[in-house]
Amino acid sequence: MENPESTQFGEKTVSPKEKTKAVHGVFDNVANRYDLMNDLMSGGLHRVWKDTFIRRINPKTGLKYLDVAGGTGDIAFRIREKIGSDADITLCDLTKHMLSTGRDRAINRGWLNDFNWITGNAENLPFPDNSFDVYTIAFGLRNVTHIDTALKEATRILKPEGKFFCLEFSHVNTPLLSKAYDLFSFNIIPKIGHVVAQDEESYQYLVESIRKFPKQEELAQRMKDAKMKNVNFSNLSGGIVAIHQGTKY
Repeated sequence: MENPESTQFGEKTVSPKEKTKAVHGVFDNVANRYDLMNDLMSGGLHRVWKDTFIRRINPKTGLKYLDVAGGTGDIAFRIREKIGSDADITLCDLTKHMLSTGRDRAINRGWLNDFNWITGNAENLPFPDNSFDVYTIAFGLRNVTHIDTALKEATRILKPEGKFFCLEFSHVNTPLLSKAYDLFSFNIIPKIGHVVAQDEESYQYLVESIRKFPKQEELAQRMKDAKMKNVNFSNLSGGIVAIHQGTKY
């Protein structure tokens, strides 16, 4: 069965159309506090995970990069820092508010024309076939309504032998850590969201969405089904997050 998550908005059952609208609303609500909340929720670990992700990508000059669910620019900015001013980077996000926050952050760094900012859906990307060398998505795939559709879109817009990289919250692989992680996630994160972002409900959804995301081995298989080869994954922090990568045939 393709896209089994399409009717799951956290623990709620909704239509696919309702899910896409609800996810858009979540990130529209949290955009201004998104980066601060990431620091508070992860104790700053999200920066380590993203740095590890960039090392795995190993950015190089002469390649075209697409960062999907690019949000406030954390991944794109790291790629830009590695490559320099010759970087060719496009950010695509469903939410205009997230992109405008990212543009403001780029301008604050003096990067006025270093990125292409595109509003679009990961399930129907506004780019021709075989357009990019590298596709990245960080903490965004679990929020996509139709994950299998998005994976197929990734292979469509990648050039032959193009690389796919995904950094996402995943499933903890040790019982003790899993129990502690659940206690923190369900009892603390929504309350932080209430105090800092004035939005407990959105962060309750974000916690629930992690538990609904496919397990590491399942996502790897679904990448293969989307016509990717050399698929593999590695766990970070005991499986709290995982990096998946693959290559277009």
